[in-house]
Amino acid sequence: MAKSPVRGMLDVEALKQLVKDEEIETILTVFPDIYGRLMGKRITGDFFVNDVLGKGVHACDYLLACDMEMDPVPGYSFTSWASGYGDFRLIPDLSTLRIASWLEKTAIVLCDLLNEEEDIPVEVAPRNILKKQVEIARSLGYTPMGASELELYVFTDSYETARHKRYQDLEPIGGYIEDYHIFQGTKEEFVIGAIRKHLERSGIPVEFSKGEWGPGQQEINLRYTDFLEMCDRHTLYKHLAKEVAWQNNVAITFMAKWDERYAGSSMHLHASLWDANGKPLFCGEETFGPVHSSPLFRWFLGGWMTHIREIFPFYAPYPTSYKRYVAGSFAPTGIAWSYDNRTAGFRILGHGPSLRLECRAPGADANPYLAFAVTLAAGLDGIKNQIEPPPMFEGDVYEARDLPHVPFSLNEAIHQLDQSQWARSVLGADVVEHYLHFFRTEQRKFDEVVTSWERERYFERA
Repeated sequence: MAKSPVRGMLDVEALKQLVKDEEIETILTVFPDIYGRLMGKRITGDFFVNDVLGKGVHACDYLLACDMEMDPVPGYSFTSWASGYGDFRLIPDLSTLRIASWLEKTAIVLCDLLNEEEDIPVEVAPRNILKKQVEIARSLGYTPMGASELELYVFTDSYETARHKRYQDLEPIGGYIEDYHIFQGTKEEFVIGAIRKHLERSGIPVEFSKGEWGPGQQEINLRYTDFLEMCDRHTLYKHLAKEVAWQNNVAITFMAKWDERYAGSSMHLHASLWDANGKPLFCGEETFGPVHSSPLFRWFLGGWMTHIREIFPFYAPYPTSYKRYVAGSFAPTGIAWSYDNRTAGFRILGHGPSLRLECRAPGADANPYLAFAVTLAAGLDGIKNQIEPPPMFEGDVYEARDLPHVPFSLNEAIHQLDQSQWARSVLGADVVEHYLHFFRTEQRKFDEVVTSWERERYFERA
């Protein structure tokens, strides 16, 4: 499917000329790790065009087996101290090459990870996991299209100040819930507007930004596209936004729940299937609730709903993620579908060619490559096995007592994934075991810490 030119994107010849003219001096050569963070190297323009384009660069494979603090974590079969933590290769995906307008004379390119010795994709790399599912979909004649609605909080504290305060008593930039507020949004435009501007200039088309349901909370929506490009844009947006916030002496967070008093931050995931010619495949003539749809639409929804508890850690990867699922918070608690109903975990939107599925379960802390990959795997299984969804729910899902519910802890979600033979069959047993170890490590690290809440509650009175 042909794509229209996007402002800020580069081809190799354009990059070579910019390097020759000294307009580009640095190329950020990066890949997403298991947390969704960008890792990689800053490569000089001349070295990139003369050497890296042909053969890529190397990085240590512990980057897919370490924790947030960069500590190598024992127990991964992928790599370990016993294997010596060798290298893998970063091969630039030149379709992702773009200007990094928020940095001086810089371009950025996302890379695929290949085995050091052979041209074999690293199986547990998040981008490769998604690419595998997209290739399966394309082999069946489907182009998965989607978008992610990503929310964040802005603080008057800088990152350095927040760290000095040990992340206590932070000050959101707003003083009240600012959902759709234009005036409060104006106060935050110096940073949110800068993020939008640099996204647009860096090959990441933006639809809009708006105030959200918390003080200092904003949402920036990117233009929908195919699943892989959407996850690339999403990941670059998170990275760009943090750097622009730092440049403006404020901080932002994508934590799914940074404070129990305020609304969580989501990554509402929109999905649909198109054919290779760009024709949407979810619309049709069959009456399905209040919409007319194709069988593919029903079956994709049926598969997604059937498997959501098994894949939930990929939507909510940390213990803190589960503090977002609270009744009356606009985060889902029951597993149900409904038309344009924000209490439902699956919200159906649009009519005709715009008909799509929105899952409201993923948090803003989810790794998008993993979230979109398991979504596609579940939907394709629904189509393969013609899985019908339950009847449409009408009313307030929060008040329902007979619906299956989302996992309410990472431990519960880990158990569901661990029990899933289906997940192992579609993602690969090694991939599932790798991420089970990742999720268990996050839970273990949390369980070992004494929190300030515990000291406040038990220090004197226990």
